[in-house]
Amino acid sequence: MVHRLQSLVTRHTHRVPAVPSPAAPGSARRGDVVARQFDVVLMSVGFKLSADLLKHLSAVSEDSVIDTAVRTLDTVREMVGDHVRHNAYFIDFPSNVPDTDTFWQQCIVQALADDVSRPGTLAQLSTGVVDLLTLPSYGSYQHTYAELLAAQDELLAAAGDRVTVLHLGGVLEDEISALYQDLAGSATPLGDEGLRDLAALAGHCVEGPQPAVIPMRESRAVINRARIEAGADLLVGTVTDVLRLACALSDGDVTLQEPTRFRSPSRRVRRVLLAVLDSVVAASPAKLADVAAHREAFKRLGERLHAHEYRARWPHAADVFAVARGEKEARSFDSRVEELLDVGDVTAAARLLTAAPGRLFRSLDRLLRTSATAAEREAVIAAAEQVVGQVAGRVLLSVREHLHNRPQTRDGGEQRVFVNRLGRAWVTDDTRAPMAAADRARLLTAIDAEVGRRLPAPGHLLIDPDILDVALPLSGKATTAGLGVLPRGSLSLIDGELLRFFVYWKQTGTPTDYDLSALMLDARFRTIAWLSYTALTELEGEHSGDITNAPDGATEFINMRLGAARGTFIVPQVNIYSGEGFEETEESFFGFMLRDAEQRGRPFEPRTVRLKSELRGPGRVALPLAFVRAEDGRWHAKWLHLYLRGAPNANRVEGNRVTVAALLRGIVGREHLTVRHLTDLMGGGTTVTTLWDGSEVPEGPVTYIGLERPEGLHPESRIITPQNLRDLIPE
Repeated sequence: MVHRLQSLVTRHTHRVPAVPSPAAPGSARRGDVVARQFDVVLMSVGFKLSADLLKHLSAVSEDSVIDTAVRTLDTVREMVGDHVRHNAYFIDFPSNVPDTDTFWQQCIVQALADDVSRPGTLAQLSTGVVDLLTLPSYGSYQHTYAELLAAQDELLAAAGDRVTVLHLGGVLEDEISALYQDLAGSATPLGDEGLRDLAALAGHCVEGPQPAVIPMRESRAVINRARIEAGADLLVGTVTDVLRLACALSDGDVTLQEPTRFRSPSRRVRRVLLAVLDSVVAASPAKLADVAAHREAFKRLGERLHAHEYRARWPHAADVFAVARGEKEARSFDSRVEELLDVGDVTAAARLLTAAPGRLFRSLDRLLRTSATAAEREAVIAAAEQVVGQVAGRVLLSVREHLHNRPQTRDGGEQRVFVNRLGRAWVTDDTRAPMAAADRARLLTAIDAEVGRRLPAPGHLLIDPDILDVALPLSGKATTAGLGVLPRGSLSLIDGELLRFFVYWKQTGTPTDYDLSALMLDARFRTIAWLSYTALTELEGEHSGDITNAPDGATEFINMRLGAARGTFIVPQVNIYSGEGFEETEESFFGFMLRDAEQRGRPFEPRTVRLKSELRGPGRVALPLAFVRAEDGRWHAKWLHLYLRGAPNANRVEGNRVTVAALLRGIVGREHLTVRHLTDLMGGGTTVTTLWDGSEVPEGPVTYIGLERPEGLHPESRIITPQNLRDLIPE
């Protein structure tokens, strides 16, 4: 367990915990030689020890360095995807890839030369149709991984190879505690992996320091599970908190978006849940109104808790389940708002919503559209200005992004893009009435003023310009776990000549066929060409070949020459042709590498990897990101993290290109709120702002915001990188 927590620290913070006991002065067992060897091995996978970390490891014992090196190498190799073997169907890939028709003909010729497969192949040929999957040489590796390595040239080092610096951390327990408090106190929802990591940390940190506030209820549920198992007091404020905890105890969905199949808890746990439920309602009977939103879940939970047996002991808990069954009335806040809107009393609805400031802001668009008069719109905006100081920073920024993208006229052709918490996306026509420019401007001004007031004074603000176009992580659901992953909507420059995508998957049992493809579109989102198993070669590049079964893991690659690319957009995608979904496989991830034209090397080289992103979405087609050519000819990555529902089987790039084009059109036109917006709000007063050019850093403390932490920052500096970008969101 301790090793897992050490790995979590390094993965989340890019820090290596300090070794507490240095070697004796003059000891022959000092770790300086091994530390330098460790640094060299790290560089082969695109990582490096900082000067402080190398100095620290050089002063501890050799055995301690070896122990640290083994754990850290395992962690970083998994971070970059180098913990598995990446074979390719064509042993010389990207060289000597045949065109598709020639390759298929070769497979048929080989099948006819085989005594076992010849009769079946001849029978298929007589009908004019041959199933590729029946050909013995199609869809499976024809050589070993060792043979592929022997056939490939060594990778030539290039200045553009990725180097991720690992920094020196504090002692392990301090690092674990700090990471726990950072995740638990996050002002934005954590993604699925973040919640899993928080669960592991919470169990270890039950008795330690706790964050002053745990804003996210999903995080609170995960922490409460660890606390109930340890016999500690629970952090519960509503009846829904108890429901989320019950879901966590049954390994269900703590977001309450999907139904949970509740297990029968132990008698002790039943009593704890009923007692805390009773205390919540006893302290505030109005909280019974929250039951209606999850009526069915509460009914099923009541059956598992045997609530009827404890009616006399905990009568207020019994009221919860009575409301769920419809035996007791508890009118919800939302129903009162809806009643006022049904009769057209927008002013009264806005006045009522001031009691729930977050809901008021989420309802602003609807209230303003519903308003029939200028006086009603004035009442809505005045109500928002009255309570803006009580709204969570994440909600304010989300509403601001919505308002910024809100059409002010109806010119026709506008589209809305919807993305749910699972990353499933769809596009529809925007039929909403336009919003008055003056109303929109007034709300934006109020939000910016409040957000600016909450942002801490940064003092000397040092900014890496490359992070300015990174989207703010307003939800952990808008990104995925991995290396180099940025939130949905972010833009990042692609600085390289050869772009190589890869997908890796390993099935749990059912034969599973994932197909990596790349769709190329022009400026009007029309299809130019694609690379896939049905189009192995194009002007732009090559496909590594189709693998149709992955019991031991499989990888597919697409190699692209950006200088030869036609059009404006390149959209890589992963299609599930058959077998297990992304969430069912033992492991599945997507990534891309960048290389110079002169570099050779294996199909997969870890130090050229710029992105490795887990594939864990609900659809049958994954769209991790798109590449967009700017007017100056340079390419940028636009981060999507989206999934299409797709068909149950046989998904292909040819079949979804219209859907992808429509979705991309809507997404490209949307402007996400970025780091640039918050740094602009920080720039007033006595703040000194410097755009860092990669040279020497200032001597004194700074607030540094960038993609990677530079060496040499003052120890009292505040450091914001993508690993903790959520800390930039004001509470």
